Amino acid sequence: MTFPPKTKKEFKVLAIASALGIVLLGVLFFVGTKLISDDYYLVTFSLLLFVLLVFTVLVLLYNLRSQIEGDVVESYLNNRINELELELQKALETSEHKSIYLANMSHEIRIPLSTILGMIRMLKNTDLDLDQRAQVEIAEYSSEHLLQLINMILNNSKGIEGHLELEQATIDIESDLSKLLKIFEYQAWEKGLEFEYNFAGEEKPKFLLLGDLGKIQQVLINLVNNAIKFTHSGKIAVTIDHTVTHDDHQVVTFYIKDTGVGMKRHEVEHAFSTLEERDIMPLQHYRGSGIGLAVTKKLVELMGGELKLESKENEGSTFYFSLQLKKTLNLKQELPEETPILLNKFDYRFNVLVAEDNKMNQKVIKFLLEQQGAECTFVTNGLDAVNLYKVIDFDMIFMDIYMPKMNGYEATKIIKNSDKFAKHKIPIIAVSASAFEEDIENAKASGVDEFLAKPIDNQKLRNLLKRYALEKENVS
Repeated sequence: MTFPPKTKKEFKVLAIASALGIVLLGVLFFVGTKLISDDYYLVTFSLLLFVLLVFTVLVLLYNLRSQIEGDVVESYLNNRINELELELQKALETSEHKSIYLANMSHEIRIPLSTILGMIRMLKNTDLDLDQRAQVEIAEYSSEHLLQLINMILNNSKGIEGHLELEQATIDIESDLSKLLKIFEYQAWEKGLEFEYNFAGEEKPKFLLLGDLGKIQQVLINLVNNAIKFTHSGKIAVTIDHTVTHDDHQVVTFYIKDTGVGMKRHEVEHAFSTLEERDIMPLQHYRGSGIGLAVTKKLVELMGGELKLESKENEGSTFYFSLQLKKTLNLKQELPEETPILLNKFDYRFNVLVAEDNKMNQKVIKFLLEQQGAECTFVTNGLDAVNLYKVIDFDMIFMDIYMPKMNGYEATKIIKNSDKFAKHKIPIIAVSASAFEEDIENAKASGVDEFLAKPIDNQKLRNLLKRYALEKENVS
């Protein structure tokens, strides 16, 4: 960015005008000396011309000085703008590098975590005594808590960068949130705290609701983690009240109450401030997970609510917010957990092609799919998946994204563009430990029908298989 050289043009015009003026004065002086014979008038005329000449020179010098000062200021501002543009470019590059790092970190952690959770769930289905089952459940809760922490870090990062969008889907409030809150029981128990959660309502809700479950969970993770962190004795209580109904909407109010250290009045006023805003006061005066509360407030506002806080020093704090969620026409229906979905629908084995390069993850996916009555065939890269699809008929394909030789995106595109697929379409499910919005969008752009994040949630898998099994049954 540069400034238009207006002052330079003005000075150039003035310099030319001044030069012409001096020449004109010289001509007048020369002509005057020839025409004026009276010495008195000649002296007066000469003095007048001299004064005009001095005035012209002074004006010229003044403008020259102004021009020099203007050039200096302009040069400084242009240099400063260039410096700021470079700093902005560096900041953007740093932000991009951080996003890439977080994406890689997420993928690398999710891969072994997916295997751990899968093996734990396989172990839960074996013949265990009560003590062994309790120990396995503790391991499962701890692994799920680690997964939630990873999600919290990634989502908080998105919140700082302002990359937050709602992803509306059907929600079973009690079922979906019970699984999440159960994770915190062991975490609270480790600190010697009592943890309880309950759903307040006149009766069990009959309808599913429409909302962003991921962001509701993220808010609860941030607030409950915060409560456990700053509570050293006593208990944490989470209440989810869905008694209020308004037309075709359900008002759901969330309360997170603790008996922790509490806050002073001025700390409450700044509790939702960002780290930059907190620079005006010492950081140790504030309770909270750094930018966690600021991002939590943004998430609640994005969903149409307002996060409130009541707190007393040495007595505890209560965070609460309400969301108005639209009722759907979907009635709550649940199949018994032990019922294999696919075996109930078809007389033959449901044949599934799985492209997965990690052997441990193959075992986990095999266990989950065979539980539902599927027969699995495994390949370790996208190229083999394409070649095997050409010669064998499958009912469904599970496609990992990052594999050697050919990734899942390319393999999906080739399969979808084949003559065989045009005659007989089958669903392709992307499965990946990299579950950023960009990954999901890229997967959908390549043609996948669904996206499952690792570790695979068994209930999500059941719902997905149920839906496609019903579609296949209706077609046949």
